[in-house]
Amino acid sequence: MGSGFEKTLGTLLVGIFLNTYLYGIVTYQFAAYYHTKFNDPLWIKATVLVLFVTDTFHSAAVIYMAWEYCVTNFTNPTIVGVALWPYTFTPIGTAIAAVVTHNFLGYRIYRLTRNKYIYGIIVFFALFAFALGVACGTKAWIIKTSSELLVLQPLVTLWLAVQTAIDLVIAGLMARLLYRSRTGFRNTDTVIKRLIRGAIQTGCFAAIFVMGDLIAFLVSTDSNLYGMFAIPLGRIYTNTLMDTLIVRSGLKDLLNGAVDLGDPHTHNIWGESIISRTPATTSNIELSQISMRRDIHTERLGDNKKAQVSQVESALVFARHNGTEKQINDPEDTA
Repeated sequence: MGSGFEKTLGTLLVGIFLNTYLYGIVTYQFAAYYHTKFNDPLWIKATVLVLFVTDTFHSAAVIYMAWEYCVTNFTNPTIVGVALWPYTFTPIGTAIAAVVTHNFLGYRIYRLTRNKYIYGIIVFFALFAFALGVACGTKAWIIKTSSELLVLQPLVTLWLAVQTAIDLVIAGLMARLLYRSRTGFRNTDTVIKRLIRGAIQTGCFAAIFVMGDLIAFLVSTDSNLYGMFAIPLGRIYTNTLMDTLIVRSGLKDLLNGAVDLGDPHTHNIWGESIISRTPATTSNIELSQISMRRDIHTERLGDNKKAQVSQVESALVFARHNGTEKQINDPEDTA
């Protein structure tokens, strides 16, 4: 094989290596999730399982593709002009991981804001991007020739542009919601800062890979540079969702006794919040069920004694309360 394979097989192998590394992280997250034994609803566990199976299948498929390109067809240089089925399946696998993650995070935003319009917009564009991704994969599967994949430029451009927009919007909304939930107390604000950082990092990381995929597909038409970004993209979305789930145990320690979080299990991941005057009554920690304690002290006129005038408040917590759902808002927001 000649030197021209650096731009074709070389970039493709880099993408496969990166995908394998990220799949290792996914596997660790999957094991950590089930080892911790969160008491999540069945649909959450099913979501995790579907993503893991999809990632496992796709990761195994692209390793098989590398074997076909580099070993089976070592003496057949024309094979680089053929888009093998694992390559054409990549948009579909990415679309599955993206739509699951986007809808999950969109539902998270809905439970924090109760804004059906924002949630509806996120779901609509997430499903729209999913349909575009499946269409790209299906058309590429039919074409099968790498040089002819350029006819998909308009469709791929629209798909990746919509996906980038969703990533950035979700990251921005989560960061804004969490920023507004600051309490002024170190323990709780440390947790909020970590959540903000995580929301921005995961959203921007996915957006960077999507934009890299789009730019490479449009600019470097004579190489597989876009594959270096496209192949691991689905794993990044899975990493995002899994990190959102397993971070709950660590956040309990970060609160450092600011509130009684009970055990690290969850019963209803997006249940309603219960802000209790006796925090010990809350036995389960939910995905965003981190009760923030806001102790506000005021100075009494003519008296040096301080009176505590408010207790626990949270803009992040949603838990079951007497079997009914009721959102607990910040007193400042309801004033």
